[in-house]
Amino acid sequence: MPKLKQTGFSLVEMMIAVAIIGILATFAMPGYQAWIQNTKIRTAAESIQNGIQRARSEALMRNTNVIFTLGANSAWTVECVAAAACADRPAGLIEERLSGEGSTSEIDITTIPAAGDSITFNNLGIKTSAAGQLTQVDVDIASIDDSRDLSIRISGGSVRMCDPNAGTSDPRHC
Repeated sequence: MPKLKQTGFSLVEMMIAVAIIGILATFAMPGYQAWIQNTKIRTAAESIQNGIQRARSEALMRNTNVIFTLGANSAWTVECVAAAACADRPAGLIEERLSGEGSTSEIDITTIPAAGDSITFNNLGIKTSAAGQLTQVDVDIASIDDSRDLSIRISGGSVRMCDPNAGTSDPRHC
């Protein structure tokens, strides 16, 4: 009777493979957690930047003043200053993002000026000169020392996201 050749893994080979995967996962976990936290920061910053850019483009498109208001946990609203100018929208509300839509309470948002939580764009898409309007929004997670902070800078009609901790030769630097 001929011997049959066995195929597959033995139990010892399987246990060695599981041990190697476990060791690799142990080394990868801190880097993965930092990546997740930095992704949360980027998501919140991009959302705020998109809201500001939406307010600016709506001001240009509707030929009227449009206000962007920043809320808690990166929530925001975009609405017409004069609700009559946005008759196609209820109460002048163009768009809003709720804090539960992709944000987390871990995110720390700092505005400059500190009391500023809104910015108004005129019909030319330029920031109006009213006092106390947003000029900068910093997004961070304070509980992590090596998180990648992001900053949104607003000047005139320009909205830019940058990294304040990047090197001066880095194009992402503020």
